[in-house]
Amino acid sequence: MPNFTDVTEFLLVGLTSCPELRPLLFVVFFMVYTITLIGNIGMIILISVSPQLQSPMYFFLSHLSFVDVWFSSNVTPKMLENLVSEMKTISYMGCLVQCYFFIALVHVEVYILAVMAWDRCLAICKPLLYSSWMSRRVCARLISAPYLYGFSVSALCTGWTHGLSFCGNVEINHFYCADPPLIQIACGGVRIKEITMMVIAGINFAYSLSVVLASYILIAAAVLRLRSASGRRKAFSTCGAHLTAVSLFYSTLIFMYLRMPTEESVEQGKVVAVFYTTVIPMLNPMIYSLRNKEVKEAARKAASRASWTSPVGNTFGSWTKALPDRRAVHVNDASWSVSQPPSSPLYLSTFSVRDRNLPLSHLFLRLLLSS
Repeated sequence: MPNFTDVTEFLLVGLTSCPELRPLLFVVFFMVYTITLIGNIGMIILISVSPQLQSPMYFFLSHLSFVDVWFSSNVTPKMLENLVSEMKTISYMGCLVQCYFFIALVHVEVYILAVMAWDRCLAICKPLLYSSWMSRRVCARLISAPYLYGFSVSALCTGWTHGLSFCGNVEINHFYCADPPLIQIACGGVRIKEITMMVIAGINFAYSLSVVLASYILIAAAVLRLRSASGRRKAFSTCGAHLTAVSLFYSTLIFMYLRMPTEESVEQGKVVAVFYTTVIPMLNPMIYSLRNKEVKEAARKAASRASWTSPVGNTFGSWTKALPDRRAVHVNDASWSVSQPPSSPLYLSTFSVRDRNLPLSHLFLRLLLSS
């Protein structure tokens, strides 16, 4: 009976054994992956450049998007490769690495979701103390804990996966290396891996989910005490996006990992795994942007700023925040106040000098703008 370390590679069965469907699936999942990257990276950039999104809630949301990028990237590229390749293999080390990052990122994400729920609870239940409690240092510690814990637990779980041994069957009935299908084909070290997988998954899912549920119970109680109907709607709309993301992610993971692996459960798990490895990371930016007025307003302002970008602004300075009918361009020692009447082109109206001894380049730029 060969030990796990004697296995050099595994064969991934993939999503389907029908060759005719593979080109279609490749196109579909390539588009899903592209949308996932654009949506999540776009969300990270939008939060980083938008002053109105500089709050703890959006700080945690940017990390959720960061994790979703890596969560999808850990699985989807290999799945796409196998859809167009005849050799649907993954190396022994590649399988372990994929397992390690998958388990780590799952734990990071569930605890980030828990932290986000607790953050909303404090914001709604203790609004006067929220700013002092949720300082930058506190937020940094809250977001560091899921990363440290997730990658530490994953190292332990991957060690137990390494302890599995196989009796010649190296065909994994899945599109990535996951614990349930590996346990299904193993013939040694199975019992301890089954028990530890269920215990660790159960403890972490139960603990993080209890934080989420407790937070939302307190939120619901606080919101129902509000006399203003508009205030209640605003509070529920703020939490609605997060509650949707939590429901989608937890329901699929519980279905996958909190039951003993069987041939039937592994086959069903493939369908569920498609949802939480590719679809949910794509949906999260849409959920948080389409149902959030602040994100939509920040996106509108970012698009508006981008539309005002000019060669002069790119070379010598930047447009600052616009007033209703005035804009200012800052160029080192000088500033231009530019007005734009409704029925006339953009023209130079006033010129103020901070340093009277302007370089010739600035005077030349002034002539260009005024012509």
